[in-house]
Amino acid sequence: VARGAISAGRMNPATRLKNLTLLYMDSNNLKKIPAEIGTLRHLERLTLSNNHLNTLPPEMGALQRLHSLHLANNSLTHLPAALCQLRSLTFLDLSDNKIRTIPSSIRQLEKLETLLLLFNSLENLPEDVCLLRNLRTLWLGNNHLRSLPPRFGELVNLDWGYNYCSCNFEGNPLESPPPEDSYNHFIIYGCINLSHEMLQPNVQSEKMNSIESGRIESGKHFVVCK
Repeated sequence: VARGAISAGRMNPATRLKNLTLLYMDSNNLKKIPAEIGTLRHLERLTLSNNHLNTLPPEMGALQRLHSLHLANNSLTHLPAALCQLRSLTFLDLSDNKIRTIPSSIRQLEKLETLLLLFNSLENLPEDVCLLRNLRTLWLGNNHLRSLPPRFGELVNLDWGYNYCSCNFEGNPLESPPPEDSYNHFIIYGCINLSHEMLQPNVQSEKMNSIESGRIESGKHFVVCK
């Protein structure tokens, strides 16, 4: 479906395309998605970014072949329960929304490899995020996070230290790292302001001591590396 000015009322004929595998509806004026979207059982990739969506129909949970879902730049205030039923998802982009909470049911997305949550209103992450052991990319920049779950260090597939873009905390008022016994898979390398600096593996000494004792300046961010 070409980018343009598609309304929800004009989407229904798409339900006749039951073998559709790719559906691109980003950059339209969509305010809602009809329940009939759930009939597209062969859908593998769905892009709905840059619309005006503040909710999604529960019928989306029937898209069990969907592995890539793009919902950036909408008006979602929470992660719809239907999304946590999409057990084949490997890529989920929820950037630039108004999401305040993540439900514990996110643990059901066991195949998820990429989760993008930049520019939302998150104040905390549920412990259940730490059960997404296949995560390789997790972007959390520009939220309101002050801490991370104690078991955050169990996300061992994040490519810390090798790919800077693997995990992003920039723009969060993080105050402390997870408890020491939770990051036995990681080495804490430094405390830097990611708004102005790239990762510097050699920033240790006083900054390292500050992290070990739990004293991290407000407005600063810490990074964890393998």
